[in-house]
Amino acid sequence: MSETKTSIAQYYHERTKYDPETIATKGRALDWDQQPSAFKVYQVGKVYDLKMYLTEDTPNNFIAEKWQRLSRLLLCSYGLTARIRTVNGDMYLRSAPSAGGLYPAEVYIIANNRSFLPPGIYNYQPQTHALVHFWESDQVWERLQVACFTHPVFRITDFAIATTGVFYRSAWRYQDRAYRRIFLDTGHLLGNIELAGAINDFRPYLLGGFDDQVVNDLLYLDKTQEGAIAIIPILDLKDDLPANSSQIAQILTTAPTALASGTNTDYPRLADGELLGYLHQATEIHSEIQGAGSDLKIAKSLNNFEDKYNFPFCTKVSTVTNSLNWGTELEDLESTILKRRSTRAFTGEPLSLEQLNTILDFVYQPIHYINQGLDGEPDYFDLSLIETFIAVSAVTGLEDGCYYYAPITEEFRQIRFKNFRKELHFLCLGQDLGRDASAVIFHTADLKKAIEKYGDRSYRYLHLDAGHLGQRLNLAAIQLGLGVSGIAGFFDDQVNEVLGIPTDEAVLYITTLGYPN
Repeated sequence: MSETKTSIAQYYHERTKYDPETIATKGRALDWDQQPSAFKVYQVGKVYDLKMYLTEDTPNNFIAEKWQRLSRLLLCSYGLTARIRTVNGDMYLRSAPSAGGLYPAEVYIIANNRSFLPPGIYNYQPQTHALVHFWESDQVWERLQVACFTHPVFRITDFAIATTGVFYRSAWRYQDRAYRRIFLDTGHLLGNIELAGAINDFRPYLLGGFDDQVVNDLLYLDKTQEGAIAIIPILDLKDDLPANSSQIAQILTTAPTALASGTNTDYPRLADGELLGYLHQATEIHSEIQGAGSDLKIAKSLNNFEDKYNFPFCTKVSTVTNSLNWGTELEDLESTILKRRSTRAFTGEPLSLEQLNTILDFVYQPIHYINQGLDGEPDYFDLSLIETFIAVSAVTGLEDGCYYYAPITEEFRQIRFKNFRKELHFLCLGQDLGRDASAVIFHTADLKKAIEKYGDRSYRYLHLDAGHLGQRLNLAAIQLGLGVSGIAGFFDDQVNEVLGIPTDEAVLYITTLGYPN
């Protein structure tokens, strides 16, 4: 591979691949005394306790009702859900999964002077379910608008969520490859924000195109340790919209969610340990150089998925099925978010084709869930770049083998014709999850094509979207009483071999499904 002809995102992806011949050199003994805290501490700021708004005796008034909905939104997005005692101390689980339980994401709230929140910047404290109002100012909203290139959504919203990544929390264990995991983890968080928003009458708008330095400065981040990842303005669906709301709604359907960065092909030979930080800086957008990228727009429709592997000889199986029922006022969805756990072992028993189809229906056909109060067109960055493949080891009614999933026509297309349990066990780094799962779902992308569209920043978008899809897979499986677990560590090139797909298709994420043991 020529280092001068590929972009930094492609270079990073190749350098952080796991390979059977070199995997031993990637590992190192963990220094548990150096494990970073998963919680950020502020020494100053007014604390707003959100726990009181989770009780049934919350005061019945307009402002308290807003605080109550915000409290539940944050709890379902990233709140603590369990404590596990380990030999290295207590581990606290959250409503969104995280590789190794490291939780590199941080959640902030930015409020303007029209919000029920006092204006300024807040950090969400999961360990106490509270907000710390560490910066009070009427100017932060205007600065955030400027950072997001005056996106029209700020004209109809009064507060926004910002997510960041604290790099060393994940890099402590996963080294340079941690960058992939940080964005997959944050994608899961974005999935929760989307669904928890619907439960609590909020509509989140997802923005990935912003001036990184301005946002980092706004949030008072040490950019060597932490960086902004996504901005999510929140529309309160219970408030009256402005008189020109229909006009603004029309603007929002075409306003960009993802913007392009530059494409860096002039980078030095980077030593191990330098890749993560260099890539993050290379994928930033800066106002003074952000130009043509601002004209890039994406369609938010799931019909933007591509349609591949439609060969005449392919065995095709319909995935059309009944939709999941999330209960009156989505109470089942909320409880599923809070009880979700990553499965540690599967029995190997077969799933039914209907179960698999139902899971995929929830993930890829959100339009089917409008009548339950969910968003029929939730925001992603660009799903046209994501491909979905499934390795079937034990699904009643479906022959073993590898399949391409076509969301547009709602069908499986078989592209390989054998049971791959042994190979799945190997490519998942010897994890029994790969061997014993009934079905293994792969998200991949043509990285070169993505970079042509969005520059090196596309590497962020791809992993955020894959994690977002992964969270919906998680919740659908748990609702059906099944087990589910995401895997971000795998032998990259061996996945392509098993699936029978081109080597330039970058593997982003693996999700395993089956009956929990």
